[in-house]
Amino acid sequence: MDSLGLYISIPFCRSKCSYCNFASGVYPVSALPGYINRLCEDLQGARMRAEEQQAVLPRRVDSIYLGGGTPSILPPELLQRLFAEIHRQFRVAPSAEITIECAPGQMEDAFLEGMLACGVNRVSFGVQSFINREGAVTGRLHNREIAIRDVARVLAAGVASVNVDLIAGLPYQTMESWKESLETLISTGANHASIYMLEVDEDSRLGRELMSSGGRYHAAAVPDDEAMADMYLAAIDFLQEQGIEQYEISNFARPGAESRHNLRYWQRQPYLGVGVDAHSMLIGKDARSIRLAIADDLSDYLEAPRDPVVVHLSEVEQMEEEWFLGLRLAKGVSLGALTRQYGGERVSAFRPLLSELLDEKLLEKYAGRLRLTSRGRLISNDVFARFIAETSEQPANTQLISVV
Repeated sequence: MDSLGLYISIPFCRSKCSYCNFASGVYPVSALPGYINRLCEDLQGARMRAEEQQAVLPRRVDSIYLGGGTPSILPPELLQRLFAEIHRQFRVAPSAEITIECAPGQMEDAFLEGMLACGVNRVSFGVQSFINREGAVTGRLHNREIAIRDVARVLAAGVASVNVDLIAGLPYQTMESWKESLETLISTGANHASIYMLEVDEDSRLGRELMSSGGRYHAAAVPDDEAMADMYLAAIDFLQEQGIEQYEISNFARPGAESRHNLRYWQRQPYLGVGVDAHSMLIGKDARSIRLAIADDLSDYLEAPRDPVVVHLSEVEQMEEEWFLGLRLAKGVSLGALTRQYGGERVSAFRPLLSELLDEKLLEKYAGRLRLTSRGRLISNDVFARFIAETSEQPANTQLISVV
């Protein structure tokens, strides 16, 4: 690949949502300059670290994504300093997609002006719900009116693409309130939506409470799994009726508005991540994939810098990723492409599993490809686990047979 995606982690938040399991938190504003300094140092040293791992690091960047956390709380001067360093170290394509995650109500006018000056052309809003009660009980600081206003602000400012995140399964959520959030999303003019089902994760406060039957974070008011699944399926149907097509398990877009940066992840294209808990996927000089992971603790990252954890993927591990990342996409996986890349013998080893999944109506054939069915998307993690189990039984040094 002759181009690269950049992911920049900004793990600072003004409050921690009850459902959040990300490596983000409420830290003093005084830590921001030091953090940006460290990001700039990582960008400066990225090429040397890539060389140490025998990895190719393209200079051309065609997507940049600032996630978190809440990047929109950065002072404009720090944001501009960060982008100045990006431009010093890389050649940002004129057509690059540049995304920044924003929390409604946490985007000052000066920040909006600053991000536009940096070339930001895509904004992702963590709305989660347009119903005030549902947002409030999970720790969101905005309300419906603020969220609608901020989407309108960035569109009026000329931002080309806007995403809105919604979560199905928040406390007190009903099918009626869910449909109201979906209808409000459409009314904002956003051309992209990310729809997630609430995950019960022991690393979040709400998740721990759900498992312990506590009452502080309204766990008893969380809809059951069947209700969440119904909401997710209703969102697929509703958004499709509105011209917003599903192109990935959790992502929907009007034609041409798909997230080019996130597509890199699912299509296994190279990207470099810098910052707390950031991950990278680079291509080695031997054409194999290399994955790198940075520490997920802010203090460790700032005070005791450590080299990232590095894994050079075997061909078996690469093929494993081809399945569970490729099947996330609505277009699914091409058996022909896998055969050309990994050889007929290795692909043939999956045919018994593929037959099982087809018989169970979890996979379906479509235009020469295999993709998840609606039911398969609902239990996608279980499907992916079966592919991982399959590859764990294959020897990593199997001789591949090339197929023309």
